[in-house]
Amino acid sequence: MRHPHRERTTDAYSFPGRRARAALALTALLGGAALTGLPAPSATAAAGPLAVQYRTSAAGATADQSEPWFRVRNTGSAPVQLSQVKIRYYFKADAPGTAYRFACSWAVVGCSAVTGTFGTLPQPTATADRYLEIGFTPSAGTLAPGADTGDLQLRFHRSDWQTLRQSDDHSFGAAQTSYADWDKVTARLAGVTVWGSGPGGDDPTGPTDPADPPGEGGQALFDDFAYASHTDPDLAAHGWSVRSNAGGPGVPGATWDPSKVTFSSSGGTSVMDLETSTAGTGASTTHTEILTRDMKFAYGTYAARVRFSDAPVSGPDGDRVVQTFFTINDLTAPMADDYAEYDFEYLPNGGWGEPSSILYTTSWETYDPDPWQAVNQHSESRRSFAGWHDLVVTIDDSGITYYVDGSHFGTHDAAYLPERPMSINFNQWLIDLEGQSSTAPRAYHQQVDYVLHVKDEVLTPAQVAARIDAYRAAGTTFVDEVPAP
Repeated sequence: MRHPHRERTTDAYSFPGRRARAALALTALLGGAALTGLPAPSATAAAGPLAVQYRTSAAGATADQSEPWFRVRNTGSAPVQLSQVKIRYYFKADAPGTAYRFACSWAVVGCSAVTGTFGTLPQPTATADRYLEIGFTPSAGTLAPGADTGDLQLRFHRSDWQTLRQSDDHSFGAAQTSYADWDKVTARLAGVTVWGSGPGGDDPTGPTDPADPPGEGGQALFDDFAYASHTDPDLAAHGWSVRSNAGGPGVPGATWDPSKVTFSSSGGTSVMDLETSTAGTGASTTHTEILTRDMKFAYGTYAARVRFSDAPVSGPDGDRVVQTFFTINDLTAPMADDYAEYDFEYLPNGGWGEPSSILYTTSWETYDPDPWQAVNQHSESRRSFAGWHDLVVTIDDSGITYYVDGSHFGTHDAAYLPERPMSINFNQWLIDLEGQSSTAPRAYHQQVDYVLHVKDEVLTPAQVAARIDAYRAAGTTFVDEVPAP
């Protein structure tokens, strides 16, 4: 939790496979340009929208550091977002336990816009068991057709600064002392290989994708939140975890208090209540969160009926509170490209530079917490959303679509589709204590009527409402058919 729309039919539908998803993601990143087909694992300048040129400034069989320099050229007819480009340089580690460090000496786009991370090949070869993956932050901008990035003067070395051997590296070229096309490195755009070929076992045409398992889909999770308290054994048995561990987001020193997640009856239905309170200090601040223990949710429809509030139930107003419904998986490394998060976030008193009420929907590709960098797409509405609202988000191969109270709120690109399953979460927390300086106690409440997920099917908001009515007419308060990944 941080900071062209396909027409929907009246029937739910399931999804094509991963390669179609990758093609749609690539289409989105190329500004909607049509694709004639997916590239093969090995691509050339003529076959894909990118070409990579390489030279080395350290041509010896051994060196203090390896110095692969690159230029990335847009050989297509549409602009390319550099933040969605990944280059892999493959090499053989000097020993199994050897660690390496990356550095950027100089880059036309700016070294601050260039990232470098190391990975291990699942199937090592005689010339490669590691790779250096080069990426770009959003500040690198867009590469126009026919343009190139200019020099990317990069280097890496052993962390112990011992001499390294590079003559046995798959991507190394001792004779390449001037820039030329080099297909011994790979380039990916939105996860699709559009240039070069990797050593055996690393043709990254599509990541291992538990987020898109085979099957007909249609399995559902529904919960009416008919529980006695946060200690009700059924709550845990149904897969929910009420957060108690310390940490972010929100006010430093605040606690996440499970006892402030309560349940009651309202209007004939059961309701979950999340309370967040403060008396103006970190030690007096309590946040609340409930989430599914399993990360097993990916494509399909997510829905919840949520009551947002603009003011505390007592005490002075003005705190920068965040009230949410979202899905998320863990960030395995800064700027990891298999991260996913899809948010509804309501800020009744503003925050993050906003002066007053705003509702965000945000689809995340990745981020780096320090220094802060983010790759996401969002939609927003600057008005009060106090009261009950039906929130729906659908995820399919065409992209991510958000609805509020049956109306379209925003559609985000296929580039932000999930690559790993996620949990389902609700939380309420304070961004900081700068919105209200009073030390008088105050408490904010967010309520949840129900949550629904239908695996691998897109439902319209009207179909969601009909599904909820059917569960309630049958007296069903909980069902979970969604298989573990």
